[in-house]
Amino acid sequence: MSLTPSAIASAMQVLEQHQRILILPHANSDPDCLSTALAMYQLLQTMGKDVTVICPDTPPESLKFMPGFERFEREVQENEDFVITINLDEGVEVDKLRYTVEDHRVNIIVVPKKGTIRPQQIALSSGEKRYDLLVVVDTADLSLLGSVYTNHVDLFSSVPILNLDHHISNTQYGQVHLIDPTAASATEVLYHFCMQVPTLRDKITPDIATLLLTGLITDTRSFQNPNTTPRSLEVAAELLERGARQQEIIEHIYKTKPLSTLKIWGRALSHIQIDPSARIVWSAVSKEDLAEMEAKSEETQGILDELISTVPDADIYILFTEVESGGLKASMRSSAAIDVSRLAGQTYGGGGHARASGFRVAKFDNFQLQVLECVRVIKDTVQRWKHEDTMTQRPQPSLPTTPASQSASKETAPKKKNGKDQAKSSTTKPSVDVVHEVSPGNTPGTGGDIVEELTK
Repeated sequence: MSLTPSAIASAMQVLEQHQRILILPHANSDPDCLSTALAMYQLLQTMGKDVTVICPDTPPESLKFMPGFERFEREVQENEDFVITINLDEGVEVDKLRYTVEDHRVNIIVVPKKGTIRPQQIALSSGEKRYDLLVVVDTADLSLLGSVYTNHVDLFSSVPILNLDHHISNTQYGQVHLIDPTAASATEVLYHFCMQVPTLRDKITPDIATLLLTGLITDTRSFQNPNTTPRSLEVAAELLERGARQQEIIEHIYKTKPLSTLKIWGRALSHIQIDPSARIVWSAVSKEDLAEMEAKSEETQGILDELISTVPDADIYILFTEVESGGLKASMRSSAAIDVSRLAGQTYGGGGHARASGFRVAKFDNFQLQVLECVRVIKDTVQRWKHEDTMTQRPQPSLPTTPASQSASKETAPKKKNGKDQAKSSTTKPSVDVVHEVSPGNTPGTGGDIVEELTK
């Protein structure tokens, strides 16, 4: 499902109609999310917009090469101005303004140069809202924004939202949608949007092209992941033609890693566990591991794709990371046999793509015990799916086409073989009922078939 003309037109209209725009990536942002946010930031600036881009977490050092990286702000500035207006009568002039703060009070002192200012000349009002449009990128659900959402719920309910994403699990929040689940990355969605709008098509500079290619390369793992499509490769080629610096991306993303990152990757490898019967491979990185290796939780990005998912004879690969702000995040990959987007959604309300997904657990008492509990829940869910599939695929018994009474009369009638009565032959079968009464043991919820196979 590619972007529709109506979706493109609606998105362009809402961008043109608003001036003070806030761009938001999800919490624990990955390279695709951050590069989409920065590319959108630069595009909107060329349109003359007042743009703010937020990254509430500390981005990885390896991403500092991205054009505009220094533009990231940490906090949402939602506070509105409070305006005090003095209507000056004809002939009244102001000489000085000063203020004092005492006893939790602000005293604003206006010294007239000419005439007198009276209380009835004063009016109070609120200033303009800091933002009049929110652009949320690469985020399937608003809850994935973390504290930015929970601390500013009123902002999200009062300001219109443009939702730009490529996850099939997107909850369709916001008033305007640019969502394409067939795209390999959020940057690919943004690229297709730009190519359909002539005024934006010409604004893709080499810097913006580099950002868009960064998201595409990282979300496809250098075009190795199953989400890579012929269209993705075409987009990559076009971005290179527009000046995207591919070698710069490869150098910083794949060839340059701090010592702390290498150490935490080694710790994750030493913690790998395998359940051969369930075909699950997982590893876990705790806050203690991060502290010992002097690493940050975002440095675990890449471990799953580069290392753990290469373990053979498994269908599900999971990396559990205990994050500094509290809770854990689980990143999941799978073979074609398992839809991990569905799995993450049914178990812990997560989501993503069929072969790459994730979820979060906000609270727990013990990280290692919570990891084992997550693995157990995932195993049980997969086993339930397999049981349901078996029940669905089991062939149903064929029913006799003749009435039961006729069948019974034929079976009980004496048969002759070589002129002898064979009524008592051991091969003769008594009549049976096709539909049996449900036994008392089949209580609601325990299952059990009502229609049973004929006795052989």
